[in-house]
Amino acid sequence: MKSSSSLVEGQNYDTNSFLIGLCLSISSSIFIGSSFIIKKFALKRNSASGNLRASAGGFTYLKQWMWWLGLVTMGVGEGANLLAYAFAPAALVTPLGALSVLVAAVLSSRFLDEKLNFVGKIGCFLCIIGSIIFVIHSPKSEEIQTFSELLDKLSDFVFISYVATIFVITFIIKIVFVPRFGNTNISIYLFMCSTTGSLTVVFCKAVALAIKESITTNVNSVFNHFFWLLFITAVICIMIQMNYLNKSLDIFNTSIVTPVYYVMFTVLVIIASGILFREWEHMTGADILGCFCGFLVVITAVFMLNIFKDVQISFKDLNFNVRNRNTHIGKI
Repeated sequence: MKSSSSLVEGQNYDTNSFLIGLCLSISSSIFIGSSFIIKKFALKRNSASGNLRASAGGFTYLKQWMWWLGLVTMGVGEGANLLAYAFAPAALVTPLGALSVLVAAVLSSRFLDEKLNFVGKIGCFLCIIGSIIFVIHSPKSEEIQTFSELLDKLSDFVFISYVATIFVITFIIKIVFVPRFGNTNISIYLFMCSTTGSLTVVFCKAVALAIKESITTNVNSVFNHFFWLLFITAVICIMIQMNYLNKSLDIFNTSIVTPVYYVMFTVLVIIASGILFREWEHMTGADILGCFCGFLVVITAVFMLNIFKDVQISFKDLNFNVRNRNTHIGKI
């Protein structure tokens, strides 16, 4: 009987690399989830001081040392994430970002007084379960082993078409939708983050692969001019992400921003990595179904977090309602 988890007959993967990538991904989620809370706290302090808010185009939050602490924390998390991409497929690393949902939800209820009700806690739990299912069935082996192979893939017509489509859609949203709906619809700023983020992952994967290749082999890929072009592009994409993420955090509740951003970001990264790295070519039908079901669980969790975020309900309230109904039936 063939085992699942994306391993086909005759295909193996480096267990050590897989575990290193897994550990780096988990630590990355912890740091990134914490950075959301630290930066949100700094933005709230900046707003309380009467300064122009980030959502209105203000940059006075740059004077807040706590915002810089959040930036450093996110930098550490992104660094760990970058290294994770060097050891594991992007389709495996990215879904683990759901752990940042749990971290952000717990810390926001503790430090930002953003109450997470019982339904929200179930939503966070489902985010984790869905991600675990996704990881179990996701690709475990790399289709691209060298930086030169990756450069060949980057020139593929389908991937270039994807990049062009992202640029066009992002430009339209920036010009048409951001001025009208940016401050009222949570999906606008986060979609800008996610589209840019899908390209960030691809470029970071290339940078990480070049660094790993330069360290472990005699090929000095970091001296390749394409490496520096990809590195600069990745930095620009990260800066765009941070800008729109700051705007979103300044306006909307952290417990909602984090999971919605996760879903959008993960979907686009899976699409981008699937086009470029072809990590799905050797997957079995069961694994494809498992990934689909896992992601549906995550989407359901995000739906619960959004719809029931303002409902004041706890586990005690559920017990109370059950007791009242039983008592009423007994009297009848």
